Amino acid sequence: MTFSGLIFDLDGTLLDSLPDLTLAANVIRNRLGLEPVDADRVRACVGDGARKLLERLLPEELFSDERLAQFLAIYRQHLTDQTRPFEGIPQLLERLSGHPRALITNKPVEMAREILDRLDLARHFSVVFGGDSFPEKKPHPRPLLETLKRLGTPAATTLMIGDHHTDLYAARAADMPFCFCRWGYGHTDGETADFEAGSVADLARLLGADL
Repeated sequence: MTFSGLIFDLDGTLLDSLPDLTLAANVIRNRLGLEPVDADRVRACVGDGARKLLERLLPEELFSDERLAQFLAIYRQHLTDQTRPFEGIPQLLERLSGHPRALITNKPVEMAREILDRLDLARHFSVVFGGDSFPEKKPHPRPLLETLKRLGTPAATTLMIGDHHTDLYAARAADMPFCFCRWGYGHTDGETADFEAGSVADLARLLGADL
């Protein structure tokens, strides 16, 4: 199948950001006298935005908007300490230079843009939306539908590429095909994706951009 446009998720799809997210979470937990959590615990909490991430990593009675603001401030100081593209991603994006490409993440959009700039990936995307770009975030379809308008590509031939069931549900609600990236942090919630890629090389083959 030939795709007229491509929409990528960020964390767990293009980037391994788990070390920096884990660091920021553990700074907050340490301030509260809590034991640190490991990366696997954080991995299971990623995908629904910063608020949900911190809610899942703190006891309910210790979560607050103030703690969320503190977490985001700490994370901003460490955005790219260890965050890197997954192996093969920069090369894949170079090979896809002729395709209309967008990025939709549930991460705050300014943080997403800063990370893309620092890692020299921003130039690959004509549209970047974050979890605070609209009142709704993935799995709601609105970010995808707005992105389709910007790209000027039909839903039926624009592929959503992600590693989380929020990506899958958003794509399904927008009547878009979805490719699940098995190297990421999430799961399909028992649902069947239109396509699956076990590696970046698999994704490249699906997109006709063999590495």
